[in-house]
Formats: sequence, structure tokens, C-alpha cells
Amino acid sequence: MGYIEFPKLGIRIPIDREAFKIFGLPVYWYGIIISAGFFLAVVLGMRNSEKAGIKQDDIIDLVLFAAPVGIIGARLYYVIFNWSEFNGDFMKIISIRTGGLALYGGLIGAVLVAVIFSRVRKINTLNYLDFCIPYFVLAQAIGRWGNFTNQEAFGGNTNLPWGMTGNEIKEYLQQLSNLNFGVDPNVPVHPTFLYESLWNFGMFLLLIWFSKRKKLNGEVFCLYMMGYGAGRFWIEGLRLDSLEMGNLRISQFLSIVFIIVFALIFVTRRIKDKRKRLELENTGESEFSSLINQLKEESEVESVETSGPYREEQIVHKTIQAEEGKES
Repeated sequence: MGYIEFPKLGIRIPIDREAFKIFGLPVYWYGIIISAGFFLAVVLGMRNSEKAGIKQDDIIDLVLFAAPVGIIGARLYYVIFNWSEFNGDFMKIISIRTGGLALYGGLIGAVLVAVIFSRVRKINTLNYLDFCIPYFVLAQAIGRWGNFTNQEAFGGNTNLPWGMTGNEIKEYLQQLSNLNFGVDPNVPVHPTFLYESLWNFGMFLLLIWFSKRKKLNGEVFCLYMMGYGAGRFWIEGLRLDSLEMGNLRISQFLSIVFIIVFALIFVTRRIKDKRKRLELENTGESEFSSLINQLKEESEVESVETSGPYREEQIVHKTIQAEEGKES
């Protein structure tokens, strides 16, 4: 039995990766927590889908396709950028029960499936992504606690009151210390899993709020990519176990790319939409002005026809007609 401790808060939690066994096969807390977050996200999504004009069946069917592809994508991402840990061991590569899933890989896989699925079902793709993404980030927020039970996804040493430590954390820091990495196994570390979980809960609330105020389909998804990217860039800078390519932290690099790209998409679409609205307003004003001018011209003609000599001729003509009527 291991433990996780928050020394300055006086909290010590006995913890074990393994929750229980089924027919001798261990079931880990990591998988249970991720599954619970995923299940809650699907249930909430189904409850609110009809408000967004999306059928519940389309939510269930998407999950059946996106979930396995997302898991495969998350694992492939982790394995590719952490190849030295696996060294071609196929059984180790496919064993995900104890951890080793990279969020960005899962996100890319799930989004690709959602795009293809929505087009096949003839659903508005951007509206579909807008609806699904807040529940996705909720699942992320809950799933991060799987890292807590695995004593992973933590940062460097810190003296902050919420700094944490644990038996496996100390072992990992000791290995880094032996490599002159500049860490102290006896000093608490940043609980970066907690930072990201709280950030994601905040993103969930923000996206739900914004989804009712968006001007264009796709804006909720863009806001997620910018917001999550910003949080991930900051948090990744604190972590000790980031996936790297040389001296480049992959997740930080992707975060910057996503922030820039989706910010440009968001702003560009807003500008184009504003221009279209102005063009429509100007066109409407022109048509209205034309109609007003036409009415004025007709009114002026009528006033001319009913005044001056022409008016006198009309009166004489009507008088003659009246006299002829009397004689008959």
C-alpha cells in the first residue's frame, strides 16, 4: 500500500493503484476514474442534446466510434513520443490499464471521428463539435484524478502549502536526483494533475456559459482549443514527465500552435460575419431609401395633379358631366 501526502496541510492518504480483482485480473483506479468521467459526460450530453437539435442516438453512436479511436490515438501519441520506454514490446504498448495516455492524441482522434460521423449523418459539423466539447473537457477534469492514484503527472519541487509527495513520487525524484536533474526527493512537488483538473472544470463552466452566447457555429470549439491550450502550456512547463522531442516539449508546442491557429480562426470569422451584416444592413437601407423616394415622387405627382390649372380643368370637366346627367 502506497501513500500520497500533503505535508503542510497535514493530510496523508493511503493509496493503491489497484482497486480490486475480477477473476484474478486487477482493476485499476486509473481506468475506473477515467470511465466514470466519460460516463458522466455522455449522460449529461444526452440529457441536453435535444436542446441543441441533436438526437440522443447520434450521441450514443458517436461515442461507440470515437471512444476506441480516441483511446488508440492517445496511446499512439504517448508511445511515439516515449518510444524508449517500450522498445518495441508489443504487449507493453497495448497495456494501458496502469496509465500512459496522452490527451492531445485522444483529442485529435476523437475530433476526426466526430467530423467524419457528422458528415455521414448530415449533421452540422461545427454545431456538433460545439455541443460535444464542453462535456469532453468535463471528462478530462474528472479523468485527471486517475493520475493522482498513479502518482504521476506532477511538477517540480515547491514550497506552496498544497505541495504533495508520495512513496512513488519520492522514488522517481530520487532517480532524477541521481542523474543530477536538480530535484530534491524530500521536498514536495506541484500537483499539476490538480491544476489541470481545476482548469478543466473552469473551462467546462465557461464553455457552457458561452455556448448560449456564441454568434457562429464553431466558436465554442475554438474557445476550448484556445483556453485548454493556454492552461496546458502553463501546466506543462511545471511538469517533470513531459513528452519531449529533443529539448522541445511536445504538448507545449502543440498548445502554442492551437492557440494561434484557433484564435485567428475565431477572429477572422467574426470579422467576416460583421462585414456580411454591414453589407446586408446597407443593402436593406438602400432598398428602403429607394422605396421612400418612390413614394415621395408619387406623392409629389398627386399634389401637382390636384393643384393649379390642371385642378381647375378637372373641376370644369366634372361640372359638365353633372349637368349632362341632369338633362338626361
